[in-house]
Amino acid sequence: MSLLKNLVRGALSLSIAAVTVVFAADQPQARAWWAYQPLASEVVPNVKHRDWVRTPIDAFVLAKLEEKQLQPSGDADRAAFIRRATLDVWGVIPTPEEVDAFVNDRSSRAYEKLVDGLLASPRYGERQGRRWLDLARYADSVGYTNDEDRPNAWRYRDYVIAAFNDDKPYDRFIREQIAGDELWPEDQQALIATGFLRYYPDDSNSRDLYLKKYDNTTDMTDTVGTVFLAQTVGCARCHNHKVDRISQKEYFQLQAFFANTSARDDIPATKGTYELEYDKQQALWQEQTKDIRAQRKAVLDEVRAKAEAHYISRFLDNTRASLSKPQEQWTPEDRWVNNRNNIYRSEGNLADYLEDSQDPADKERLARYKALNDQLKKFDHLRPKRGTSNTISAITELGHPEAPATHLLFTGSLDQPRDEVQPGIPAILNVSKKELTIAPTQTSSGRRTALAGFIADASSSPLTVRVYVNRIWAQYFGRGIVNTVSDFGRAGEEPTHPELLEYLANRFVAEGWSTKKLHRQILLSSVYRQSSAYREDLQAADPDNKLLGAFPRIRLDAEQIRDSLLVASGKLNETRGGPSVFPPIPTTAVTDNRQGRYDWRASVDEADYNRRSVYIFTKRSQPYPLLNTFDMASADVVHSKRETTTTPLQSLVLINSDAVFDWSRALAGRVLSEAGSKQAEQFERLYRILYARSPDKFESQVLAQFLNQQEAAIRAQLPTGQFAVALPVGLKRAPTASSDPVRLAAFVDLTHSLVAANEFVYRY
Repeated sequence: MSLLKNLVRGALSLSIAAVTVVFAADQPQARAWWAYQPLASEVVPNVKHRDWVRTPIDAFVLAKLEEKQLQPSGDADRAAFIRRATLDVWGVIPTPEEVDAFVNDRSSRAYEKLVDGLLASPRYGERQGRRWLDLARYADSVGYTNDEDRPNAWRYRDYVIAAFNDDKPYDRFIREQIAGDELWPEDQQALIATGFLRYYPDDSNSRDLYLKKYDNTTDMTDTVGTVFLAQTVGCARCHNHKVDRISQKEYFQLQAFFANTSARDDIPATKGTYELEYDKQQALWQEQTKDIRAQRKAVLDEVRAKAEAHYISRFLDNTRASLSKPQEQWTPEDRWVNNRNNIYRSEGNLADYLEDSQDPADKERLARYKALNDQLKKFDHLRPKRGTSNTISAITELGHPEAPATHLLFTGSLDQPRDEVQPGIPAILNVSKKELTIAPTQTSSGRRTALAGFIADASSSPLTVRVYVNRIWAQYFGRGIVNTVSDFGRAGEEPTHPELLEYLANRFVAEGWSTKKLHRQILLSSVYRQSSAYREDLQAADPDNKLLGAFPRIRLDAEQIRDSLLVASGKLNETRGGPSVFPPIPTTAVTDNRQGRYDWRASVDEADYNRRSVYIFTKRSQPYPLLNTFDMASADVVHSKRETTTTPLQSLVLINSDAVFDWSRALAGRVLSEAGSKQAEQFERLYRILYARSPDKFESQVLAQFLNQQEAAIRAQLPTGQFAVALPVGLKRAPTASSDPVRLAAFVDLTHSLVAANEFVYRY
């Protein structure tokens, strides 16, 4: 269709009055549920022990404790506090020097200076960004059968990290991710932000693209409902929600906001270092392979018409009809189908005809085509580095305001449409009962702009604010004020401190939707500063620690463990951003490479092996094994809360992993270099690196005993020839008292044992 026709059609759509969405009220209003009420102004409660209150947060927590005649715990010592706070805010352990600086700072602002420094570091964005990527079901690959790479997905990851480091207001953050393409179409970062909607798992082999559109739209609808509103709206897709008052009609009204969304993976990126290098490598590969590729194309040209027909024949009837239709006749549905087909269609799809054909001439062509493919593979080393691209992925509406119709589907089945529905917000979620106006533009329906505006307005959607502050609270205390962080409906748990939740939500909005200010208030509270020491009275009165009379002990998550090992070993590569990297994985993890599903080739640059975990390539079919063992987020769905399992495999991985052992050798070398030849000082340095404290007398005796016994065991095995001595690496000097290789090997085993100890993998 010509540009003129597009403009005329866009102008016609604009001549129509903006659509006013009426909020559905299909079902009788239920008894008022706390989550669906306007934000309440809460008065900070009066408490007896006012001297414990450092921030208003403390008064809300203390009031609940005093109701039960319980006292809060005393402050954690400073070394424990900085280790805790650094792990929570940065995702890594602090250095001994950072611990010393804080412990020795006796100024009245010592805690404030520490917290402000943590929040100002780019490490904060890397840690907070990883949390958001869990919710965005982020991955660097597509998923399903072939699990192809998404070589530009990293741009969304970098956008998220930058947004947190820049303290982008959360309401702007919401709008960019839901409707950045509509609101700021010229802003590349706003386009990248729509990766939140784009990075659903996708099946490149789908034969029913109408069903695929429904699946993708469903994913976007359910993700927005879960992440921003903590509502299990997906339950209403097949029937009226059995718990919350959301009807099936209202579900499809919500889905209608996404009816016109289409993915684009070919938007040119602004030329920077990575893009220019990509173009350079791609041009080199193209120049060196142009003859082979031309010959390969010539083979397909001989049967192109048959191959095209064969390719289209593999789709279902409705999809075939859309793919066969002239562009000037496309409906909004046809436009979506053809765009989706173009994303994954390649010359390789046409070559499938040669595989299936029984014509002897085609068999000969197939042999030629495969031979040319084999020749082409010899030039793979010239290709751009894996995981790079010069494009961005985004959600757009393909330059058209007309949206496909959305119907209520009987039992949620695409082949059983009922009445058409228009975009609408479930009545129970519209606290202020505001009317929602949708204003189409020449290039987009404007629907997602209206939805984003509703979600990012605390007066219309107080759920948005409650849900977000609760997620942040849960990061620090292991459970949210509402423990079901993604279910604020009636099937979820009620808040333990409802007044505190309202206070945090109100303050968050009043302070400009600033995430850093929210973190700061929590970090500076007495609640967060408490000791985690066991108390019998608390265990008896509050076994789940819902009242927060002590600080909860929490096992580190997967990324914290790996990244802290890198910090301890002195090997952390702090390079930030850019294409994802591929550290080596055990050879036993590579089991099938026939379709490229497990094609995990370690990065050429070994420095990439020691990048932070957030930069590791996330392949849906092949999670990075070390992280996967410690419950990394699933990239297939919204991952609301990290699990904390305790399995024998976790201990075995820490003991047997080559990577962990190599980091232990580096840690041993670091300790011996920094502590010198005195054993007591070596033990001191090792403990302070790993645990931010000194070993006590008993522990020092145990360490010395272990070292002596391990040295004797290694020495006894050496004559058999069955034992290879593993020495520390990175030694800047060989301490005279420990220069014996066997003694050095025993010290490596000591560091390895302490790395695998509970005290390292927990934060207190």
